[in-house]
Amino acid sequence: MIPVTPDLDMFEDIALRTVDGFPQPFRNAAREVLLRVTDWPTDDMLASLGINKPVGLTGLYEGIPMTRKSVLDMAPQPDTVWLFREPILHEWRARGNVEIEELIAHVTIHEFAHHFGWSDAEIARVAPWET
Repeated sequence: MIPVTPDLDMFEDIALRTVDGFPQPFRNAAREVLLRVTDWPTDDMLASLGINKPVGLTGLYEGIPMTRKSVLDMAPQPDTVWLFREPILHEWRARGNVEIEELIAHVTIHEFAHHFGWSDAEIARVAPWET
């Protein structure tokens, strides 16, 4: 249990430890994805997803899922998993029944699952997250 509200560095550390815990071959593939932790999503991110309130977006995968990649693809930017600290903290406080490390790990796994080609529905079937 973390006794203080984690800062961006602590979020990144928890997320990196989560990735290090992935089974092979997922771990190596995940290490090729950029991990970015910031306080809030950008307005462009929110608009592209049709989200009006920034607290509604805890994480985001930007890239081409592995299941759709081709050696012929010219990637305009590297695959990136974003974690948004303030929305995650907002959800953590609202829930009141989950450790912050567990929630950060959950969001991290969810976003990397998109990199591996899973849809939200597929992720929910395998790893339901109770509200």
